[in-house]
Amino acid sequence: MHTQDTAELLLPRSREANERLHALIPGGAHTYAKGDDQYPEDLAPVISHGRGAHVWDVDGNRYIEYGSGLRSVSLGHAHPRVTEAVRREIDRGSNFVRPSVLEVEAAERFLATVPTADMVKFAKNGSDATTAAVRLARAATGRPRVAICADHPFFSVDDWFIGTTPMSAGIPAETNDLTVTFPYGDLVATEELLTRHEGEIACVILEPATHSEPPPGYLAGLRELADRHGCVLVFDEMITGFRWSEAGAQGLYGVVPDLSTFGKALGNGFAVSALAGRRELMEHGGLRHSGERVFLLSTTHGAETHSLAAAMAVQTVYSEEGVTARLHALGERLAAGVRDAAAGMGVGEHVVVRGRASNLVFATLDGSGQPSQEYRTLFLRRLLAGGVLAPSFVVSSALSDADIDQTVDAVAQACAVYRKALDAGDPTPWLGGRPVKPVFRRLV
Repeated sequence: MHTQDTAELLLPRSREANERLHALIPGGAHTYAKGDDQYPEDLAPVISHGRGAHVWDVDGNRYIEYGSGLRSVSLGHAHPRVTEAVRREIDRGSNFVRPSVLEVEAAERFLATVPTADMVKFAKNGSDATTAAVRLARAATGRPRVAICADHPFFSVDDWFIGTTPMSAGIPAETNDLTVTFPYGDLVATEELLTRHEGEIACVILEPATHSEPPPGYLAGLRELADRHGCVLVFDEMITGFRWSEAGAQGLYGVVPDLSTFGKALGNGFAVSALAGRRELMEHGGLRHSGERVFLLSTTHGAETHSLAAAMAVQTVYSEEGVTARLHALGERLAAGVRDAAAGMGVGEHVVVRGRASNLVFATLDGSGQPSQEYRTLFLRRLLAGGVLAPSFVVSSALSDADIDQTVDAVAQACAVYRKALDAGDPTPWLGGRPVKPVFRRLV
């Protein structure tokens, strides 16, 4: 795609498709984070197709894409080894009245990749897996409360989590009261919470790492706290799985949770997630125990053959092609380029890249250093004009050095406008309409 000026980037077909989407689908998308309210007004491309690190919109524009599929497509779109594995299984049937032999093969492969777990059960989305972990912890401990990390943005669409967000409409207060929060990295505050609710908290659930590295000894300290207070320790590895290491953050940092959940990159865009953990806990959802049964996970489509084949192919590509190392190398190149571009335009303290190299995000800060949706809008508009679709800077392994160079050029152009807005003390003239909005908000 040639570099475009913002004024030239017109998306008439995308605008019309967005109207059709809103007329038929609440929110105009099947994931709130993909909504057109997350993009500048009239600049929300509707995608036609993708290949590798690029996507094309229905207006014919090509973009370098970051954060692909909300971090699920880490190998690039339509990766040949994954699509071939999927195509092969589709021709053999996708769903049967009894388990496919592929289910045991996929389980063996997953547990070889994540050796800290003894058993695994597959599902289609992350919410089902995390909710199953919570249900299992409550059943195993006989306790009602769940402790979630307050600094992590999303765990599940289910009531136990959504009730804690500004979008809690429709969820009874009694449900909300059963979820308590703790701050990331603060063992003292977490111990105080566990002591205050002694004997009531079934599990502690968190992303083991996010936009910053865990403080030294933090995860091991959390493991010790959970053991001392009789709680189940759950790692949400939806993002960290296959981005921190093939075995997730637990594989990188060497701290073993009782239960962990995986998804996103596991299927390279195909619908597959996993709940994994210690046998004595997981078997509560099975048939080889003498206790009360737990309805762990039971989904019609949870073990579709083509999704499990995709997951196995992803694991093969990661191990044979060193994908995790490539993600980090690409991310380091991108982060350095963005930081240099921002500094060169005098906005290095306002356009800030954060996170592990394989999972980069950016912050847009106003003149006083506060996060700003207005400045984010300005920044996104200029990136789109430069052929870059980037709600984050999360890389896929399909990116080339040329892609990153083009991205850095687009960032430099965006930062030049950013500097003008800061000097004017008002970004409004460069917004082109209403600002982008946060996903979690009480009112539309």
